[in-house]
Amino acid sequence: MRAHRTTRTAALLCAALGLTAAVGTASAASPPADRPTARPSAPPVLVDCLWHPKVRPADFILACGDGNSRVISLKWDHWNARSAKATGVNVVNDCKPYCAAGTFHAYPVVVRLDKAQPWKKDPRTQRYDRIVLEYPAQRPAQFQKVMTYPLWD
Repeated sequence: MRAHRTTRTAALLCAALGLTAAVGTASAASPPADRPTARPSAPPVLVDCLWHPKVRPADFILACGDGNSRVISLKWDHWNARSAKATGVNVVNDCKPYCAAGTFHAYPVVVRLDKAQPWKKDPRTQRYDRIVLEYPAQRPAQFQKVMTYPLWD
């Protein structure tokens, strides 16, 4: 009878150790629930006037209400999680004598994007929050050499 109990106890101990090992292996294989898994991050986007996310767009409207300022012919030097930089042309309406009768003028420009933030429409997507235009030569009369604008969310 004593041998039977010893064998049964040994079998229970082995089963318990096996279960502990299996649970330990399973918990080591999956990350804890409070720690997010790493996923590849997509580059930030530039959100246009129609709420479409764009990466390295060839053009971009700055004045959504009337279209009187846009950047065109954009050639992107880089586009990453921290910033983006391009050269292009800023086409601006002089609105003289008024905008409907005004003339569009083209100015070479360096475009910089930065301050990536979660996009309210899709918080998993980062979107650039600021655009900076630098005019290396001529610029519209009312503009400074460097113009900084927040971007819509």
